[in-house]
Amino acid sequence: MSVITEQKCPCCGGAVEFNVEAQRLKCPYCDTEFDIATVQQAEDFASNQVDQANWNSQNSQWESGETDGMNVYLCNSCGGEIVADETTGATSCPYCGNQVVMKGQFSGALKPDLVIPFKLDKKAAKEALKMHFKGKKFVPKGFLTENKLDEIKGVYVPHWLFSCDAVVDTAYKGERIRRWSDSKNNYTEISGYDIYRSGIIGFDNVPVDGSTKMPDDLMESIEPFDIGDAVPFNTAYLAGYLADKYDVDSDNSIKRANERIKQSAIESFQQTVQGYTNVSPIGANMNVENGSCKYALYPVWLLNVKWNDKTYIYAMNGQTGKFVGDIPTETKKASLIGIIGGAVAGAVIYAIATLISFL
Repeated sequence: MSVITEQKCPCCGGAVEFNVEAQRLKCPYCDTEFDIATVQQAEDFASNQVDQANWNSQNSQWESGETDGMNVYLCNSCGGEIVADETTGATSCPYCGNQVVMKGQFSGALKPDLVIPFKLDKKAAKEALKMHFKGKKFVPKGFLTENKLDEIKGVYVPHWLFSCDAVVDTAYKGERIRRWSDSKNNYTEISGYDIYRSGIIGFDNVPVDGSTKMPDDLMESIEPFDIGDAVPFNTAYLAGYLADKYDVDSDNSIKRANERIKQSAIESFQQTVQGYTNVSPIGANMNVENGSCKYALYPVWLLNVKWNDKTYIYAMNGQTGKFVGDIPTETKKASLIGIIGGAVAGAVIYAIATLISFL
């Protein structure tokens, strides 16, 4: 039986590969190079450390009568529960595009503590989507129509906001590289150093997406949101919009919060390490003190487009206008352009070769 092991990059967590030319391990994602001992030291450091994180969730409950004007719509396709005010008629799921049906009165969930109101309207979202596709030559014909643009929906996406004091011990591997030459050879001298940093960093309102239907990488790509614009939650902010009902509670969001906080701490301490050619994180040990959690709703414009059995989701930050989403390409067009380009290049080379022969 063969066993395949994978070495992780201490910087970004990607799988590193052995680079033959450099005779070192290299991460294909962040291009950082390591000697094998550095990666092994990072693994040993991580295996010997145990993080301690105690969070105190203090969430509000709905008061009597507060949810009377709120209804829940259930998506029969993806199982999503979409919250809307009582004036909302039949609608479609902002995540998969299928029709949703009325489920009943809103219940069984915590009351949000905060909400960041929408600052950009549907018109701005439609224009941002058009600009996102502008100049893209290989977009399939008919992929984005005016009818699709009208399906953009404003959705309040549930988030858990974590605040704490993080007590962190970090370790890094530093390298100083010196190169010189003489009349016969080129020389490279690599000196390695073990570097340690420790301290306390305060974190306020680190967001973690509370919806399994919203891809975490998509949601984190439209960050940051300015929490300074947040106001105490009021059902009036839902008028004209939808709200995704969280399906990941605060307890199950702690792991992601710890990951984001630890990574930010590692990067912050690394900025204090100066005077080295390369600095690579080896690992960190983190204890959380004074941890607390709040529940908030973030404004997002969403559009999903189904194409060739795949759903493409586009999202815009409803506060700042930051827009993200993958753009499909029509393979036949791209291949044809490649063939034409190759043919033109071949013709040019042939013409040059003929000219040289003639001369």
